[in-house]
Amino acid sequence: MSLEDKLRQMPNSPGVYLMRDAEGKIIYIGKACSLRQRVRSYFASSGDSRYHVKFLVARIADIDVMLTDTEKEALLLENTLIKQHHPRYNLNLKDDKTYFSLRLDQQEQFPRFCIVRKTQRDGARYFGPYSSASAARDVLLQIQRMFPLRHYPLATCMARRRPCLYHQIGQCSAPCQQLISGAEYGELVDGAVQFLEGKGRELVADFKRRMHEASQELRYEEAARWRNLLRSIEVTVEKQKMVTHGGDCDVLGYHRDNDRMELALLFIRSGVLNGSRIFSLTWKLDDAACIASFLNQHYTVDAFIPDEILLPLKIEGAEALAGLLSDVRGKKVALLRPVRGVKSELVELAGKNAAAALRERDEKQASVETLLEELRSRLQLARLPRRIECYDISTIQGRFSVGSGVCFLDGRADKKSYRHYRIRDVAGQDDFAMLREVFSRRFREDSVAAKGLPDLVIVDGGIGQLNTTLEIINELGLQRKFDLVSLAKSRVARDVGSQAISRSDERVFLPGRKNPVVLRQNSPALLLLAAIRDEAHRFAIEYHRKLRSKEGIASLIDRIPGIGEKRRTALLKHFGSLQMLKEAGIDEIERVKGMNRAVAKKVYEWLQGTANPSSERKNSAVK
Repeated sequence: MSLEDKLRQMPNSPGVYLMRDAEGKIIYIGKACSLRQRVRSYFASSGDSRYHVKFLVARIADIDVMLTDTEKEALLLENTLIKQHHPRYNLNLKDDKTYFSLRLDQQEQFPRFCIVRKTQRDGARYFGPYSSASAARDVLLQIQRMFPLRHYPLATCMARRRPCLYHQIGQCSAPCQQLISGAEYGELVDGAVQFLEGKGRELVADFKRRMHEASQELRYEEAARWRNLLRSIEVTVEKQKMVTHGGDCDVLGYHRDNDRMELALLFIRSGVLNGSRIFSLTWKLDDAACIASFLNQHYTVDAFIPDEILLPLKIEGAEALAGLLSDVRGKKVALLRPVRGVKSELVELAGKNAAAALRERDEKQASVETLLEELRSRLQLARLPRRIECYDISTIQGRFSVGSGVCFLDGRADKKSYRHYRIRDVAGQDDFAMLREVFSRRFREDSVAAKGLPDLVIVDGGIGQLNTTLEIINELGLQRKFDLVSLAKSRVARDVGSQAISRSDERVFLPGRKNPVVLRQNSPALLLLAAIRDEAHRFAIEYHRKLRSKEGIASLIDRIPGIGEKRRTALLKHFGSLQMLKEAGIDEIERVKGMNRAVAKKVYEWLQGTANPSSERKNSAVK
């Protein structure tokens, strides 16, 4: 059936349309409450002057449709298909793994706060989101200083014989040692919840009342405890500024520059602005479609959904989207476009944040271009070093030998391109042979086809390391495929006749040149090269230590009676390190797949005996 015939027979019902190019590849997926009206609007005889429509229509060769019963179902189907096919001209919003929240399960005995990446519908309370792990840790630290709740998993706490260090510095009430009653601990939890809900002022009033009551009844120790809590809370409450009257809401603002869209999301919790998040997107269609697609994808993947979401413009299908988000949340959600008052000012503020973020991104990109051009010029490179890779080897006398490869794109770490290499073919301490193995694996045909070639490769060392690496590259037929330099660390030297200590400059060696290039110390160019080298070194050592740790825990588990291959693998996967396994209690070991109470007890007792061999010898002597 031709495209014209499909347009004539387009059904007048809700659904999803999939636009394909001449090669049959899906280039755009959209949803509509009336497929006939929406799809035909792209091809209206009167023509559409909007650039984005002309841009898309020129590439459409075929259209498929999928019918749904309601517009809400069309929203769900559109979201699923976009994530499945990743069309070129749709908003491809990847899972935001940098969102963090505080989780509190009040059904747990002696509840504690912990930081999680995603919220779940598991009956626990979630607070946030926070834009980074450091922001979430700062809030958690603040809570722990004000409300001395436990820090560790309950099984770990109960396995202790005495209170932990946090109790000694006043940041844990030691419920594991029965130093606080369940009721008193519950009051601390309730206070922490009220504080995170933005009810700090009500909390201050409540704690003042409790302090006065305890003082009048001559319970001075309890009064002092409420007084100490009050002091720490009042300082924080004074810094909080109310921007709305109660309730949770997210405020969305945007700024556009051609096909670049910057979205700013402000988080308001209980009337207090507590954070923001910036999204940098590429979008060729209209603004309203971008915002609708963003809301659908962002809030349906474990993100916190507030009572209200304030928008900068009207979007199509707002009712259906609000209904969908209400279903996901289990509580009513409103999508509003305020036109006056405080909420309108907040939307305007979010838009200003988005515009400022886009300007900052442009300024950073301009400075990166200047930096890369300086590197190209000073190091006489054949190409601009947009993609820089660095490789390092870590080993101890030829054991647990590993290689690492790190990648920086436009001066920033591209961690998804980082690679570990377990050395397989080299025995003994031969760093150059190990580097040859790493290079042969990184630059084989299938790897190059998948990841491409770097513009610049850095090796750690002086002229000797550079020349040896150059031989490896020539052996692999990679000469002139990318630039190569080595970076020699600065060295500390002491004059025998004096107490003066001097440090040599870091030097960059180039192929075919005996004398090094000395970049200005602490210059951005040198700092970038040093940061890449140090990152490769860190990444290699981290993997090396992990292998050594796993070897240690594996050999220890192998000595435990009654532990077979399946349980050994399960314990390794669950705990990951010997220290974590030794600190675990019987209950935590029992929860590992394949374990039961009796075996968990045997593992625990064996590990405690291993950790305290002197006590084991005493026990055997008594027997």
